[in-house]
Amino acid sequence: MKKMEEYVRAIPDFPEPGIIFRDVTSVLQDPEGLKLAIDSMIGLLEGVEFDVIAGTESRGFMFGVPIAYQLGKSFVPVRKKGKLPCETISAKYDLEYGSAEIEMHKDAIKPGQKVVLVDDLIATGGTLAASVKLIEQLGGEVVKVVLLMELAGLKGREKLEGYEVVSVITYEGN
Repeated sequence: MKKMEEYVRAIPDFPEPGIIFRDVTSVLQDPEGLKLAIDSMIGLLEGVEFDVIAGTESRGFMFGVPIAYQLGKSFVPVRKKGKLPCETISAKYDLEYGSAEIEMHKDAIKPGQKVVLVDDLIATGGTLAASVKLIEQLGGEVVKVVLLMELAGLKGREKLEGYEVVSVITYEGN
């Protein structure tokens, strides 16, 4: 059986020279790779008690929904600003070159719910830190952050200090 790392395509010098882009689409396009990714992420939740999975747009949806389905949990999307139809709360965060804003429906998380936050990758950690802020603003408790990949060299984990953050694959560089 192949290891998870073997399904991730590495693209050198994208989006700029010196960067190695870790492409998750190669995982999604391979039935065995996708199954291994979902099963591996579910394995990181063994023994964790929680009520709901929240996933960030858009690759957090791709991994969060099948995990929620398999574990019999609900799924809450964390979306880019302007994409949700009902009343929302929002959080802004910094990107490498600018800023962005994400939203959740005001009724997405009920006070006291235990939440697992899912995404494909943590790089600088801005999106995930903003997502945690929204979940907590609604009264939820983030009990774990589960990722397929971590780019440890970008130190995104530091923005989530105090939270349990786990990944299937850790790349030491950026």
